[in-house]
Amino acid sequence: MRRSLKGLIGIAAGIGMMATALTAMAQEKGTIFYLVPTLLDEFQTESVSSMEKSIESLGYEVKTLDGQNRSDVQLNQLDDVILLNPKAIIMAAVDFDSVTPGIEKARAAGIPVIQFDRLITSTVSDFTSVAGTIEIGEVAAAEISRLLSERYGSVKGKVLQILGDPGDSYTLDIQKGFEDKMAAFGDVEIITKAAMQWEASNAGDIAENQLLVNKDIDLIFVHAAHLAVPVVAVLEANGKKPGEVMLVSSNGAPVGLDLIRNGWEQVEVEQPLYAQVYAVAMFIDKIVNGEELTAGTYDVLGLEGVLSNEAWGWNLKVPGAAITLENVDESRFWGNLKAPTDPIPVVK
Repeated sequence: MRRSLKGLIGIAAGIGMMATALTAMAQEKGTIFYLVPTLLDEFQTESVSSMEKSIESLGYEVKTLDGQNRSDVQLNQLDDVILLNPKAIIMAAVDFDSVTPGIEKARAAGIPVIQFDRLITSTVSDFTSVAGTIEIGEVAAAEISRLLSERYGSVKGKVLQILGDPGDSYTLDIQKGFEDKMAAFGDVEIITKAAMQWEASNAGDIAENQLLVNKDIDLIFVHAAHLAVPVVAVLEANGKKPGEVMLVSSNGAPVGLDLIRNGWEQVEVEQPLYAQVYAVAMFIDKIVNGEELTAGTYDVLGLEGVLSNEAWGWNLKVPGAAITLENVDESRFWGNLKAPTDPIPVVK
């Protein structure tokens, strides 16, 4: 009995030592702060979970601070973090302009600053990982032309495009990529309206009004999945069946994937959250150590990321992928909330 007890004590001690060793390993390279703009939407909460897991797997400790969607809160957090002299600061800015002095202050203190998801061109950062938003629009155009061709035998018809807020470069880039590609199809009429402040109810109002004056709309393209929800409600209220008026969205949120499964949405063009996080992790050691990066293409979770040296610093852009009924359940899409477990392919 004593020998069994001693054995159990030994096992417990071993587990304790392993836990201590793992904790030490997770902190051996120092602390990195992730300043997230808000924790009120699924994209941001999933980015926190994936970022912490990925960066910590490389031996860093990651601490996340919630900016509560307030630029003043995030700026105060940035000032506080600078005093702690971390190995790096990863941030997704609440406000593109107001954060500029804080970025410059951090870099002047010798702290590398990495921009995640939100492109800041008003000052220089050490690294930026963003989605290829123009490319998202181009992928959407390819899918929409395919859907129209499948319906009519050629690319023709009427498309209602519902933007997000026109003050947001994300939606303007998607619009540009989409319309530039669709310009090749003269038999497609595109009606464009903006859902101000990305408000879902505004998208619903646009769809309702346009279906009254344009009863022959073939397809509705919304620039975010949450805008698709009220659009579907309007279609149902108008007696439409799933797929009668086709629906395409972008960003890859869980609700969009569910609408695909239910037949209301035909394509969701993903904003590649997991790949954007992996892009940061792939380069984090070189950034922290102040090593030179090399422009070119990099495989980021199967997507072709393009690294270039821009006026605002090193910029890695990752394209989105089209999600359809055939591939909607694949774990690589962040809307399924199954973060990848692939080892980080660290760039040497």
